[in-house]
Amino acid sequence: MHSDQAALSRPGEPQPQPQPAGQPPEALRDLLARADVQINGSRPWDMRVNDARAYHRILTQWSLGAGEAYMDGDWDCERLDMMFERLIRAELDRTAPGPAKVKLLVESLRHRVFNLQTAERAHQVGEHHYDAGNDVFEAMLDSRMIYSCAYWDQAKDLEQAQVDKLEMICRKLELRPGQKLLDIGCGWGGLARFAAEYFGVRVTGITISKEQLAMAEARCRGLPVKLLLQDYRSLEGRFDKIVSVGMFEHVGPKNYATYFDTARRLLKPEGLFLLHTIGVDRPSAHTDPWIERYIFPNGKLPSPSELSSAVEGRFVIEDWHNFGPDYDRTLMAWAERFEAAWPRLSKRYDEGFRRMFRYYLLSCAGFFRSRQGQLWQLVLSGPERRGGYRSFRP
Repeated sequence: MHSDQAALSRPGEPQPQPQPAGQPPEALRDLLARADVQINGSRPWDMRVNDARAYHRILTQWSLGAGEAYMDGDWDCERLDMMFERLIRAELDRTAPGPAKVKLLVESLRHRVFNLQTAERAHQVGEHHYDAGNDVFEAMLDSRMIYSCAYWDQAKDLEQAQVDKLEMICRKLELRPGQKLLDIGCGWGGLARFAAEYFGVRVTGITISKEQLAMAEARCRGLPVKLLLQDYRSLEGRFDKIVSVGMFEHVGPKNYATYFDTARRLLKPEGLFLLHTIGVDRPSAHTDPWIERYIFPNGKLPSPSELSSAVEGRFVIEDWHNFGPDYDRTLMAWAERFEAAWPRLSKRYDEGFRRMFRYYLLSCAGFFRSRQGQLWQLVLSGPERRGGYRSFRP
């Protein structure tokens, strides 16, 4: 467990005694009413306050305070996913009461002034989140450990939905036996193995997570797959096709030009590049502070305008496929599997970790259900490519 996670249990330290919830502050009650969420209401999406300190933490720190208060057990909700759908539809994630506004302004300034995704900082998300423990992800994900949105158009379960997504990616890329495929952000090697096994390509995959690399190497043993612990900026070579699934969220706007210039340099003239990324409906000044601290440090979701502007002049957009609602279903499947595995995982992780992961998965499900969150697959080509491209859908 990482320091932030381990600190949740604080063994041996005196714990503050719970304070009766009492009457909620009018300011908080009124804000939540905009989203039809009640404090200590009886509906599944209402907030049940267990400790009065939750009110101060939420009003002074907003998103960060709410998440930390939940992790500490100060409040509960039967259906966090339903609550967050309502909060985000009412744009309360983009609103903050007086004391919390200053903190959000500071966050916005930090993202605007500093490059939080430099090559020197790129390893941080790997160490913080992806190295949390392979046992957590093995329990939560499908058998191939695909940690990105599944494709549910015809699938009945998570396993099939992820296979259908991998098949769709390979067909969109028009993979042919013997071609060289670069996988930027290869995770635990699920896509690399699938492409090598079923499409006969030679794969080079990169990750910034040591835990992912070790498992990916074991899973791809005996296949024409080379895996590297490396940042994308230092890559060399030329590839017939490039794919990047669930990694662009960690690139950051200040590095978009470098990212696409690197992909352009590595892609052969007739090649194709498939980019699979979470997106947000409009530009945001900063990342959700709780998500940044506890889940994905230094992450930033692109908007349509930010993405198209970065691609313009570098690639032709051949296809832009949005299946954001599928991420809601994927996250709910992950949450169900995580909870089912908890009796086993609880031998290694404490209750604070459980609440953190539950909050992460279900709040993100609400984010996609609200339609503020999107999931895009772009197929890109260089202007040198001849004959155009015919979009593929299963």
